[in-house]
Amino acid sequence: MRVCLTAWGSRGDVEPLAGLAVGLRELRAEAVVCAPPDDDFRTLLARAGAPLVPLGPTVRSVVAGPKPPTAQDAFRLAPELVAARFTTLMEAAKGCDALLATGLMPAGARDVAEKLGIPYVYACFHIFGLPSRHFRPGARPGAESAQDETDHRVLWEQDAQRVNGLYGEALNRHRAALGLPPVDNVRDHVFTDRPWLAADATLCPSVGLTDLDLVRTGPWTLPDTRPLPRELERFLDQGEPPVYVGFGSMAAHAPQGIARTATEAARAQGHRVLLARGWADLTPIDDAEDCFAVGEVNQQALFPRVAAVIHHGGAGTTTTAARAGAPQVVLPRIADQQYWAARVSELSIGTSHPDPTPTFASLSAALTTALSPATRARAKTLSSTIQTDGPTTAAKRLLSGAE
Repeated sequence: MRVCLTAWGSRGDVEPLAGLAVGLRELRAEAVVCAPPDDDFRTLLARAGAPLVPLGPTVRSVVAGPKPPTAQDAFRLAPELVAARFTTLMEAAKGCDALLATGLMPAGARDVAEKLGIPYVYACFHIFGLPSRHFRPGARPGAESAQDETDHRVLWEQDAQRVNGLYGEALNRHRAALGLPPVDNVRDHVFTDRPWLAADATLCPSVGLTDLDLVRTGPWTLPDTRPLPRELERFLDQGEPPVYVGFGSMAAHAPQGIARTATEAARAQGHRVLLARGWADLTPIDDAEDCFAVGEVNQQALFPRVAAVIHHGGAGTTTTAARAGAPQVVLPRIADQQYWAARVSELSIGTSHPDPTPTFASLSAALTTALSPATRARAKTLSSTIQTDGPTTAAKRLLSGAE
């Protein structure tokens, strides 16, 4: 069998598809992955044995400028991605038995599947953006007080209108060209009534929290057996576990001066520092031997060897750190990161730093909590509960034709 997988977004959107591609291959099925043509993603998918089919512009070209993307940028990007999906997916999904889409509002994917007559699945990695009677759009579940009288139904209708404003005209124009009727609610059309939730049940509880009938599979972790670089091994062996600091594919969104602030906060508590360069290009603030910078490495091998993980709160990083038993300090920046930061605090496996501008004092306080024996013990205990069979579970459902 052959399955088309697609996403446009950060590494956190693409890497789970690589994990699912491995799960499909182990069941003797082929995965075709349509994703942004960033070099990082080509390398990532090559590890999964799934060559990348380029879809849309590179993510780096959109998010790695000196300033975050604007609303005008979103209105330019949305129709470009819709057109790319109709063009790229229509060709890539020919001969496939199913099409699964995730990432930034994949408008156009379900429509291609409809035209080709194959099953379509929408998958998400959290419940943050799913319609709910229990929380407002943009608010994490559980964040509101019992006295909140806001009409959630009206706010979610407004959210649907916002999505229509971004994608509706382009989507219906392309549907009409294929002889398909118009869609009046793009968001609900993309999500379907039964989206798949590829997240751990402890980290991301969902029962009763959304208005949709979710299919939970567990996280789609890409197995990583790569050895750590020799220089990094040497650094790790030369002293106590360092504090890891990384913001992945966040660029303009990374806190200004975070390398200095984090380094000084860690040093003040007697810890060495390991900086992950990432798209924010974090670099050491001096030549001291207690600080080391690395590029893209095997986090599954690295995180069990660090004292704590300071990061942006992406679903993938949060799950990998939790699975490693590493205490976390989450500095959420955009989208679902506030949700993951809150979950880390609620589970007492670390702490959240909601202030967008961390200072030496505020980050030191957060680190104190994360580095405490109680937090480390809780993180270690929870690590053994993280689900690891997500890719196999999802692959079996896809191949059985279940939606």
